[in-house]
Amino acid sequence: MTLKKVLPVAWDYVVLTFGTLLYCLAWVSFMIPNNISSGGLTGACTILQYATMGAIPMAISFFVLNVLLIISGSIVLGKGFGIKTVYVVLLSSVLFEILPAYDFLKALPGNFLYIDNALLVPIVGGIMESLGIGLIILRGGSTGGTDIAVLIVNKFWPVSPGKVYLYSDLVIIASVLLVPGKGFEDMIFGYIAMITFSFMLDFVLLGNKTTFQVMVFSEKYEEIADFIMNKLDRGVTALRAVGWYTRKDRNVLLILVRKPQIRELTKAIKEIDGKAFVSVSPATGVYGEGFDEIKTGIAKKLKKDTQK
Repeated sequence: MTLKKVLPVAWDYVVLTFGTLLYCLAWVSFMIPNNISSGGLTGACTILQYATMGAIPMAISFFVLNVLLIISGSIVLGKGFGIKTVYVVLLSSVLFEILPAYDFLKALPGNFLYIDNALLVPIVGGIMESLGIGLIILRGGSTGGTDIAVLIVNKFWPVSPGKVYLYSDLVIIASVLLVPGKGFEDMIFGYIAMITFSFMLDFVLLGNKTTFQVMVFSEKYEEIADFIMNKLDRGVTALRAVGWYTRKDRNVLLILVRKPQIRELTKAIKEIDGKAFVSVSPATGVYGEGFDEIKTGIAKKLKKDTQK
């Protein structure tokens, strides 16, 4: 195996390791020390730990349940998914076992990470967890549990990952009410962490995939179109239009670009034609070559496969 092939794989695991560390710290530092239980399998395992007074540690139940779920994920999502998820689950289980021994990492009075405002604890925990899991998913891995369900659903249907987490976590968090000593406030803190996590995860995973529709009105449309084709590697369509004030024919450029390319595009338009009129609007769904794949569901996909 050449160095060119090894480096991308090594980088994947560096990012997976960092994402896993963030994810584990969100729980070990903020959630568990403050008796907060959010959603997902991790949340269910913490509730089990609270209910058994620590007799069943979260690290143990997390590992055992994930072993079963990884098998399902490997079958549906492929071997690559299984290998990376096994790595993340094993690393998470080890970190969940080791990190709690370091008291300075816990957001408790007297420690550096302590937050006096109780409402901010689940918010900070949710943000940190979403960043960690977002990095893991972007590299093709998963922390197991409901992450596997999210990736399976998102593979076949155009449903945002955050919303899948949102619906599945409602029941898990509400189950904290079954634990002796837990009350309505504990459930609310769990929901705050869940909502923060859901919105932030969509931002992390879908932020750079946001597509914008740009319309350019310029006399130098040919130069602008050539720049888009040659520099941005995006297609551009010239639409025939009539300026109703001048009653003259003109060409209007229609471009679809990703969020990271907006700045470069608008800067180039300004340099080519400082008098150009530009309209930029977000596109809720763009499907086709260079953008998103149309996802129609498992039934239609299976039907298509059987016809081959």
